[in-house]
Amino acid sequence: MAKSSKPKEIVVVGSKIKEVIKEAGLRSDGDLVQSVSDKVHEILAEAINRCKGNGRSTVRPYDL
Repeated sequence: MAKSSKPKEIVVVGSKIKEVIKEAGLRSDGDLVQSVSDKVHEILAEAINRCKGNGRSTVRPYDL
């Protein structure tokens, strides 16, 4: 999958991601939140394609 040069909109809660990392006793890189969000975009795109491929208009948890 080709990546666009412009970052996609962040769709995750950055403070919650950082909190999970901190609770593990680690620090988070400044680009981590954007990378997690990009991964979520990829997962959702795959789920949307699966949903459409099955002729449905509702994305369901099992599409993930």
